[in-house]
Amino acid sequence: MTGDTRLDQLIATLPEGSVITDPASMDAYRWDRANDPRAGTPLAVVRATCTEDVQAVVRFAAATGTPVVPRGAGSGLSGGSSAVDGGIVLSLDRMREIRIDPATRMATVQPGAFNADVKAAAAEHGLWYPPDPSSYEFCSIGGNVATNAGGLCCVKYGVTTDYVLGMTVVLADGRAVTLGGPRIKDVAGLSLTKLFVGSEGTLGVITEVILRLVPALKPPTTLVAVFATLTGATDAVMAITRATRPSMLEFMDRPTILAIEDATHMGLDATAAAMLVIQSDDHAGAAAAEIAKIEQLCNACGATECYATSDPDEGEAFVQARRMAIPAVERTGRILLEDVGVPIPRLGDLVTGIEAISLAHDVPIAVVAHAGDGNTHPLIVLDPTDTAQQQRAQLAYGEVMDLAISLGGTITGEHGVGRLKCAWLPGYLGDDVYELNCRIKTALDPQHILNPGAVFDPPVEVI
Repeated sequence: MTGDTRLDQLIATLPEGSVITDPASMDAYRWDRANDPRAGTPLAVVRATCTEDVQAVVRFAAATGTPVVPRGAGSGLSGGSSAVDGGIVLSLDRMREIRIDPATRMATVQPGAFNADVKAAAAEHGLWYPPDPSSYEFCSIGGNVATNAGGLCCVKYGVTTDYVLGMTVVLADGRAVTLGGPRIKDVAGLSLTKLFVGSEGTLGVITEVILRLVPALKPPTTLVAVFATLTGATDAVMAITRATRPSMLEFMDRPTILAIEDATHMGLDATAAAMLVIQSDDHAGAAAAEIAKIEQLCNACGATECYATSDPDEGEAFVQARRMAIPAVERTGRILLEDVGVPIPRLGDLVTGIEAISLAHDVPIAVVAHAGDGNTHPLIVLDPTDTAQQQRAQLAYGEVMDLAISLGGTITGEHGVGRLKCAWLPGYLGDDVYELNCRIKTALDPQHILNPGAVFDPPVEVI
């Protein structure tokens, strides 16, 4: 018994052990990977096992006006699942069922399943699930859908929304609705499935997803190109995307290269200003020809070194180096992680502008990017012992977003707005579009109990 009669009633409706109220045990559920310092202390953590459990929690919340923060694997990078005081953290980490239908090339997946688990299950049938965030080994499908996650292969294969065919969603009043389904084409009614993709738990709680799969990826051919200048690397990105369609086109600047080299001792060029990791996954002859063309383009843009390999293991080593960029930079200090995106022609202006911001504020900023689609991740390094440096870092964080917007870009390409960026959302969207967002939020969640403080902050006014 908890002493809270209403909470005891909720506990009685759920499987034994589903509700956690011990403060020490709840502490691990208060933050996501963004480590939002404003995270609150929840009333309880509920580890749901099925849609019905989620419905019970949301009905309780609706009846009592209790906030509900949906949570997947806790790998989010924008504070989207930070706990709120007196609320319920609704963890979906125990909901991990995966069913593959090879006849229709579809997967039916519960939200707690890891991205890597879906890939592995699909691979058993000669199939592939393309969206591949760098955190694919420990991020959940529910979180991927909630933020419309992308990844390293999205330059050719698209992002999460391109693979979501349907879902089951628990609405703010506790009803469970099915949107979309196992059909490739379906235009009946409004596209509500797409509305919930990227909604960050503010419109409903996703409890099941139907995902489109594709035939297994062919072994890729890899090119690593090193540049003496940032401009040379970003000019090469422009040339490559104009003339070819690689399956991967990733960018790392010098601070990122140095951090990865310190962590891996791979022998990366510590003098390089930037490095591109590029792959082609066409059949062997075509891939080799595409990589050869890309190498010519890189050389024309001033590459100081190009190295191509068709060996899958060797190529994967470079890809894994790129994937570990964030944890490698995290070894140098606490980070504020940006997720801005710009049109590809403005990528050079963004990267050189970030370098100028770093110098102006005397704050280290490492830049890694899904360069092929303009989605850039500046990693602002904080010194936890230096208050003045942290204040400069906060200023730099805002200036990076302002810079991206001024270049026709966005404040987030795949990590979501969460709680860390919501103050910039109204200005980015503009009054009319922000007001339209607020209308939709209020229509679906009139009490504003679903993930309050995320995306919309201050909370939108009930109309």
